[in-house]
Order: sequence, then structure tokens, then C-alpha cells
Amino acid sequence: MTPSAELREGLAELRAEVAKAVVGQDAAVTGLVIALLCRGHVLLEGVPGVAKTLLVRTLSAALDLDTKRVQFTPDLMPGDVTGSLVYDASTAQFSFREGPVFTNLLLADEINRTPPKTQASLLEAMEERQVSVDGLPKPLPDPFLVIATQNPVEYEGTYPLPEAQLDRFLLKLTLPLPERDHEIEVLRRHSRGFDPRDLAAAGLRAVSDAHQLARARAEVAQVQISDEVLGYAVDVCRATRQSPSLSLGVSPRGATALLATSRAWAWLSGRGYVTPDDIKALAHPTLRHRVQLRPEAELEGVTAESVLDTVLAAVPVPR
Repeated sequence: MTPSAELREGLAELRAEVAKAVVGQDAAVTGLVIALLCRGHVLLEGVPGVAKTLLVRTLSAALDLDTKRVQFTPDLMPGDVTGSLVYDASTAQFSFREGPVFTNLLLADEINRTPPKTQASLLEAMEERQVSVDGLPKPLPDPFLVIATQNPVEYEGTYPLPEAQLDRFLLKLTLPLPERDHEIEVLRRHSRGFDPRDLAAAGLRAVSDAHQLARARAEVAQVQISDEVLGYAVDVCRATRQSPSLSLGVSPRGATALLATSRAWAWLSGRGYVTPDDIKALAHPTLRHRVQLRPEAELEGVTAESVLDTVLAAVPVPR
């Protein structure tokens, strides 16, 4: 299978289009495209002010997709996310009013600021792509992607996501502070009148759509992976379960996620087959949130990233 040049070019144009509004976050844009190709969800981590919300709004505009934003707070209720039954006096019946989860791209801002009950309301939507109302399933639009944000430095008053919910995020992407040149460019654009609330004025246009995404997903599903490379992906995941620095290694769901993201990366690279380098390239964003450090390892300064580096260096690469 040879990837369609037309589809790849359409998605490659996304970077240039998003760059009209967001400076220097190419890696995050690529990660979000991979998540869309794999129908997976994304956890975005970065300090306030690094354009997490702007990135999602810009991506949805460039893909001509609907997007909604929910600010997660301690008093947010599950019905505020999924929707609720409302009594209609004119018909004397209850009708369902859809919540913001009925969209293509749901930005769950600061997801760890809301209690576990509300966090759990997203689980069915993320896994089954539906919301159950009065025992009846209501399907969500396709594509449907939850992009949840977390602040990595402020933990007071937060409710850390449980491992079971973290495992449902396909990727964890980190948005670093911009380099000096990029930050100068941000200020330059603002000095020229750039308004992040008016993307049309920045010249942003739709360069792809849901139909093209569906065609691209069908091609990604045809990307070949040999038994040797499959074994390599499994060995990487199994090695995390034996790491002395970890109390929790990567689950089999994590291994299937690594397979999916590697196939999408291979397709974006113009290949119809997966190589060990594809596995290595996607190991960090796909697995970093699926491992749990031992407390003593954290005290010694060990990080999930360093453990994954050690694992990738130790597991033999098939030739």
C-alpha cells in the first residue's frame, strides 16, 4: 500500500495553516494529527500561556471541524459535560439537551481541577463514543476527539487523573515554553494587530475536512507491520513492566496504542510499512503517561522520560 500523496499533502498543509496563528509548536500539531488519524484522545500539558487553547481552536478551523471548550472547575457536574434531561412544560415530557461533549474537538481545559465523578463522565464518551441517556445510547459525532489540558506546576486543589483514565488517552503531548526567536515572533505578530479571538483575520482557512480524515484513516489501517517489528513494540512495553524505577508499566492497551500511532507516523512519512524507528519516534508521547514511578525513584530525580530512554536503549532492535 502506497500512501496517497494528495491526502498526505492536505494534512501536511495543516502545519503551515496552524502556524499562521500558533508559533513554534510543530510537534504538538503533528501529535494532534496522529490522534485524529488514530481516533484517539490527547492530554496536553504545559504552563499557562503557551497557546494550548489557541492551538485547538486553530486546528479545528483548519480542518473545518466543530469545537467546544469546557473549563473544568470543582463545581462542574457530569450533566454540564454530557447533557441532561430537561422538562418541557408544553409537552409534559422530558427531552434531552445535548452537552458540549457533542462536538468534533472537545477541549477539556484543566481536566484535573474537577472531581473524579465529573472526570468519569467523560470515560464512556472517550471509549464508546456515545453518551447513555435514560439507558439509551446517543452516538457522538465523527470524528470525536477529547483534548484535555493540565498545568504541570500547580497541583493545589486538583484531582489527579486515575491511571485507568490516563490509559485512555492515546498521546500525552507537552507544550514547552517557546524559544527566544519564537517568542519574539509572537510579540511581533501581536504588535501588528494579531487577535487570537479572530482567526479569520489572520488568514486562516480550512485545508482539510472530516471526509479527507476518514479517507486518511482508512489508508492508515492498511499500513503493514512485520512480526519482527510487532515483537519489538511488545518487548518495549514489557520492558517497562520490569523496570525497577516503575511501580506500574505499560498495559496491553498501551501496546496497541503504540502500534496505532506508529502506523500513523509511518503513513505521514510516506511509507506503507512500520519500521523500528517509527516505534522509537512515538514511544515517548504514547507511553509517558502510562507508567508510574516509584516514590523512591522520584526522589532520586528519575523521570518517565529517562526510564523510557533507558528501555529503548536496552531492548534489541530487529534487523
